[in-house]
Amino acid sequence: MHSLDEGKLRIIQELVPGKQVSIAHLIANPDKSLYESLDIKPIKTNAIGILTITPPETTIIAADISVKSSGVSIVFIDRLNGTLIITGTVSQIENALNKITEFLNKKMDFPICEITKT
Repeated sequence: MHSLDEGKLRIIQELVPGKQVSIAHLIANPDKSLYESLDIKPIKTNAIGILTITPPETTIIAADISVKSSGVSIVFIDRLNGTLIITGTVSQIENALNKITEFLNKKMDFPICEITKT
């Protein structure tokens, strides 16, 4: 018996309901090659912030908080997968990550991961 799917790769992606911030990371003084890989112009920035949030639409809220609270620039927002990348100074990124995680935890009852830094 032969399957119609024989020789084909199937990928099944499943989203699990829930809410959390699973990554909140600050990269201080990234190497120039990282900026180039991400197609970021390192003008007046010396830090990159990365967040991964579930549900993914919450990245829109996080982006709004980051810009209003810290004056960072949004580099990338993926409202379908929950990724947000921001740039600014180290203090701006630290402030944005703190404001985002505080809001999501206190106002929206999100479990929050530790903010990490490299």
